[in-house]
Amino acid sequence: MSVPCTHLDQIRDVQPRTPDGCEECLELGDTWVHLRLCKTCGHVGCCDSSPNKHATKHFRATQHPIVQSFERGENWLWCYVDNVGMEPAR
Repeated sequence: MSVPCTHLDQIRDVQPRTPDGCEECLELGDTWVHLRLCKTCGHVGCCDSSPNKHATKHFRATQHPIVQSFERGENWLWCYVDNVGMEPAR
C-alpha cells in the first residue's frame, strides 16, 4: 500500500505560464522530452528524462509539491514530497 499524498490542499486551478513548452528551455533555446505543470503556480517545466530537469529544479527552488503531466493523453499527478503518483480528482 502506498503512502497517500499529504499536499492535496496545495493544488490550485492554474493556467500554464508557457503553454508551448518548458519555460526555461524556451528561454535557453533548448529541447525537452516531456512536460510537467506545477499545480501551485502554473510553471511548465521539463521532466527528469529531459537534459535540464526543470520541473524538479522548480520544486527544489519553490517547494511546490505537486506536478501534473502536461502531455496530451496523460492525466496523472506526482507529489515530490511524498514520492507518490495519483490520478486527479474528478
